[in-house]
Amino acid sequence: MSLMVLGMFCAGLILCILLDLSILYALAFGLVLFLFYGKSKGFGWRELFQTAMEGVLTIKNILMTFMLIGVLTAMWRVAGTIPVIVCYASTLIRPSVFLLMTFLLNCGVSTLTGTSFGTTATMGVICATMGATLKVDPLFIGGAVLSGAYFGDRCSPVSTSALLVSELTETEIFDNIKRMAKTAVVPFLLTCGIYTVLGIFSSHAGEMLDLKAVFGREFQIHPIALLPALVILVLSTLRINVKIAMAASISTAIPIAFVLQKVEVGALLQSVLTGYHAEDTQVATMLNGGGITSMLHVAGIVCLSASYSGLFLKTGLLDGIKQRIERVAERTTAFAAMFVTAVFSGMVGCNQTLAVMLTDQLCRNLKKEASDFALDLEDSAVVLSPLVPWSIAGAVPLATVGAPLSALLLACYLYLLPLYRLAGTMIHRKQ
Repeated sequence: MSLMVLGMFCAGLILCILLDLSILYALAFGLVLFLFYGKSKGFGWRELFQTAMEGVLTIKNILMTFMLIGVLTAMWRVAGTIPVIVCYASTLIRPSVFLLMTFLLNCGVSTLTGTSFGTTATMGVICATMGATLKVDPLFIGGAVLSGAYFGDRCSPVSTSALLVSELTETEIFDNIKRMAKTAVVPFLLTCGIYTVLGIFSSHAGEMLDLKAVFGREFQIHPIALLPALVILVLSTLRINVKIAMAASISTAIPIAFVLQKVEVGALLQSVLTGYHAEDTQVATMLNGGGITSMLHVAGIVCLSASYSGLFLKTGLLDGIKQRIERVAERTTAFAAMFVTAVFSGMVGCNQTLAVMLTDQLCRNLKKEASDFALDLEDSAVVLSPLVPWSIAGAVPLATVGAPLSALLLACYLYLLPLYRLAGTMIHRKQ
């Protein structure tokens, strides 16, 4: 019966994708399925609802952080922080190293903002626009953008996925980031090498887009607008609590928005709630977004996914799959088992959040230290989910920058990292 329930859940996810519906409908359908499964196992409704709610309460801190991230990303737009970063960074781009710089610039923005979707919607769109003027193949641009967007999504102190992993594993996010940096070095350098070679041999001609002139229609481009980003960088380096660091950055952005950008109080409050909306069409394409409402969708996904965890434990729905995973771990390595599970979870979950939570749920019995388990989650579920063609984790960013799905093949960092870890654990086992 458990396989039938899981099959129906997967069918619901696939149907939502085919009909282009929000994944929330499939997750809500899944919650109903799992509640009825629990009822069939003899549990009372009250007990099941209480169990589901307990799962949601375990991630209450991260929900608060999500709201802060929404405010932060809006304020960085209103204060001109993101436009100034983009304008200054774009001066580093040269045609011969365009792909490499596309990767590096998206790495930088995603590390600062902690969001892959936000990065692709800003720096990703800008790189795609400049790439079009240089006649660079969108296939290459999409791969470089996606790799860079998920570099920071994995290891930024304000990343929702990194915060989710630290919450699930009850580990310290800054310790996790330190460990993630070590495993990222080799894949990062290999990715840089690949994009350098591809950039040299790919054709390019045309003029670069004058971003300062474009953003100058809406903003005062001044170095002072960099302060909110510098504040969060410094406080993160000092290992200050993420919520405090974000609150300090938001507080720094407010006077800059008023004094430098001449934003009115009403417009600022509206941006905080619903996100920034530029009057200029070209600027709007590259910069609109942020705000508390932008985080409601991901918060809903996390809440529904979190409600599953307690139900899975109580009803034993995943016990059979867990046993198979443990056997894979015994024959290979714990990371190899998590690698396979992450691919399965990404294919079933169709989004990064559910892939992470399913992998966590299925692999908890592998008896690893919490810090090691957190690292393995980051190096598997977080980066493998975007490689699933029908997952919104990869499909949405590629659609945003106008790249084909085949660009997943050139998202080098996303598969070099888990393959590097997998090879390392297998070699260590043989020794």
